[in-house]
Amino acid sequence: MAQVTVRNVRKAFEAFEVIHGVSIDIADGEFVVLVGPSGCGKSTLLRMIAGLESITGGVIAIGDRIVNHLPPAERDIAMVFQNYALYPHKTVAQNMAFALKLRKTDPKLIAERVDRAANILGLQPYLKRYPRQLSGGQRQRVAMGRAIVRDPQVFLFDEPLSNLDAKLRVQMRTEIKELHQRLKTTTIYVTHDQVEAMTMADKIVVMQDGRVEQIGPPLELFDRPANSFVAGFIGSPAMNIVEGKARINGKSRDHAQIEIHGVSLDAGPGHNVGDDQPVLFGIRPEHLELAEEGLPARISVVEPTGSETLVFLKAGETDMVALFRERHDFRPGDHVHLKPRAESVHLFDPHTRVRL
Repeated sequence: MAQVTVRNVRKAFEAFEVIHGVSIDIADGEFVVLVGPSGCGKSTLLRMIAGLESITGGVIAIGDRIVNHLPPAERDIAMVFQNYALYPHKTVAQNMAFALKLRKTDPKLIAERVDRAANILGLQPYLKRYPRQLSGGQRQRVAMGRAIVRDPQVFLFDEPLSNLDAKLRVQMRTEIKELHQRLKTTTIYVTHDQVEAMTMADKIVVMQDGRVEQIGPPLELFDRPANSFVAGFIGSPAMNIVEGKARINGKSRDHAQIEIHGVSLDAGPGHNVGDDQPVLFGIRPEHLELAEEGLPARISVVEPTGSETLVFLKAGETDMVALFRERHDFRPGDHVHLKPRAESVHLFDPHTRVRL
């Protein structure tokens, strides 16, 4: 195991820069998830750590070694790809053993490591099968087993669950988390799915356009997003973000009312804003409540899931989402009033998008 240090790393394709001075510290044994929308640079950054892409500037270190110019084979990492990358003409056991055979590892040690990995991943019944005889989830386990037998300092996962169906994704992310808890190997995991990031990570790195927007534990990013991008990206369904104006009305600057579509809503304490200051008002769908008075909205779509109900609404011209765990007889076209829980309100600067 080893810590991974990424310091001011840049990547450019000719004159076009795609990674802009990214710095991340990953502790020994930590499970870190790089998350962001498609094209944000997270997979490119992972490939640079792996040595599959060269870096334009900065430093990447694994343990106490700077690995900028080392080939992948010398970095002591193992990577699990989105498409599994298994050899179709080799059995499960042969796929798992292949990298060790290339190193001319002792056959007895190879057999021990393959057997250990197969036991960990429940692959013992499939060792003599070929990839075409396996399900998607079983193939992903084989790809993970191939990484485990190498006993690397760092595991790298590049969107490994994106080819699986929804139910299997939930099962596999639990298995990957359990695997990390058992092996305690430093792990860097790339996904565009923020639910995967929230449920699996010790620490999340949120990226956008080749830059890091925020780094921190999952609940810290959920409870105190640094800007409106992180606020809208972390959490499912996404946070509602609405334009408004702060009204102090004789109260302290720390406890403002926010005027939205002519309605004043309590923003709660902890926001340093001035009177008449434009703001972005953020509230998560689960923190909206029905009230006699509040923000008027018209229901567009109702999505019951059993344990909860998602309600899509229009407040003026603004689209909003509310989530209710109790059951209501909502119908499209109904008019309701929404009241945010004041202690759960987030305010952002509309120009810089930074948290106020």
